[in-house]
Amino acid sequence: MTFSSENLVVMDSIINRYPRPRSAIMPLLHYVQSIDGYVTHEGIETIAGKLALESAEVSAVATFYTQYKRKPVGEYHVGVCTNTLCAIMGGDAIFEGLKEHLGIENDGVTSDGKVSLEHIECNAACDYAPVVMANWEFYDNQTVQSAKDLVDAARAGNPPAPTRGPDKLPTWKENSAVLAGLNDGRASEGVQAGAPSLLGLEISKKGAEA
Repeated sequence: MTFSSENLVVMDSIINRYPRPRSAIMPLLHYVQSIDGYVTHEGIETIAGKLALESAEVSAVATFYTQYKRKPVGEYHVGVCTNTLCAIMGGDAIFEGLKEHLGIENDGVTSDGKVSLEHIECNAACDYAPVVMANWEFYDNQTVQSAKDLVDAARAGNPPAPTRGPDKLPTWKENSAVLAGLNDGRASEGVQAGAPSLLGLEISKKGAEA
């Protein structure tokens, strides 16, 4: 697609946040992803033009970080942590169960375009293992069945709220805009840090008081 004049104005506003324009590469990639659902060739060329860079420089960033997709993903992109702790706690079983349940492989998308699936590395949420993410929002302490329920509800257009974060799961495009730095006004919604994450702090406080 061709970016609208409004899209280009937003890109300029993102660039203007930084003392060095090339520092805006990553948020701009998230922004073009929020428009098309993935990083298109046109998106890379537009960013390169805006930042006076070679398209290869922008493409290098887009292909290095797995958060940027170079082909369409689902409206709800589901990532299952298969790093060591989550895998031991059930992550591998969840990933295999979802592949069979959805009839897709890693990086696959369901035929209705609603859900895509990816095995992902550590999300720094080991205290809630096994962890599943949907559009980068946390679903903690998952089981094979709860993960299947999550993707079924997403395909029906009514996904459950994340364990931590916003009260309603944003779509892939909506959260891409947030990662670009566009405020959706929902930063204070939901649980921000649960008891397992705060346990170490509580223990240290008690130790200091003793």
